Amino acid sequence: MMAQAQLKVASQNVDDSAKRRQIIEGARSVFLQQGFDAASMNDIARGAGVSKGTLYVYFDTKEQLFQAIVNEECLLQAETTFKLDAADRDIKGTLTRVGAAFIQFLCSPAKASAMRTVMAIAERMPEIGKLFYETGPAVGIGKLADYLRAQTEAGLLQVDDFEVAAAQFLDSCKSTLFTPVMFNFRTAPEKETVEYVVGVAVRTFLRAYGVGARQ
Repeated sequence: MMAQAQLKVASQNVDDSAKRRQIIEGARSVFLQQGFDAASMNDIARGAGVSKGTLYVYFDTKEQLFQAIVNEECLLQAETTFKLDAADRDIKGTLTRVGAAFIQFLCSPAKASAMRTVMAIAERMPEIGKLFYETGPAVGIGKLADYLRAQTEAGLLQVDDFEVAAAQFLDSCKSTLFTPVMFNFRTAPEKETVEYVVGVAVRTFLRAYGVGARQ
C-alpha cells in the first residue's frame, strides 16, 4: 500500500509539472504576441489550452506567471551561457564562447521581447525588475567574476575588481549589437557580426587585464 501511495504521489507531481509547463509555455506565447499589459488571464488560459479554473490553481495573477517565465529564462542563461570551469586556463576561448552565447541569448526575438516587457513594467512592479536582475545579470556577472578571480589567482590575469571587469566585458560584447535589437531597429545580428564584435571585446579585455598589459 505504501509503495502504491508513493507511486500515486509521484505520478501526480509529474502531471502537475507537465500542466504547469503547458501553462507557462502558453503564457510565454501570449505575452510575446500581445505584450504584458494587453494580455489577460482569459487570453492566457486559451493560449495554454486550459480552463481558467485550472490556470488559477497554478497562478493567481499574470504577474506571477510573468515572474515564473522571467525566473526560468534567467536560470537557463546561468546554467548554459555562464557555466564556467575555474580550472580552464584557455581564457581567450572561454571569453569568446561566453560572449557569443551571451549575445545570441539576448538578441533572440523572444528574449529581447521579454527584456522590453521587464523594462516597461519595472517602475510600477519593481519586484519583477528586482527578480530579473538578481537571477539574470547579477548571476552572470558573478559567475564570470569568479572565473576571472581564479585566473588572476593562477597568475594569468591581473584584475583588481572582478565584478567591474566582468560587467565591462559583457557590456563591450553588447556594444552595437543589443541596443538596435531592443529598439527593433535591427533584427538579431548575423553569426559573423557577433564573432567580430565579441572578438574585439576579447582582445580589448586581454590587452587591459592580461599579465604584463599594464607594465
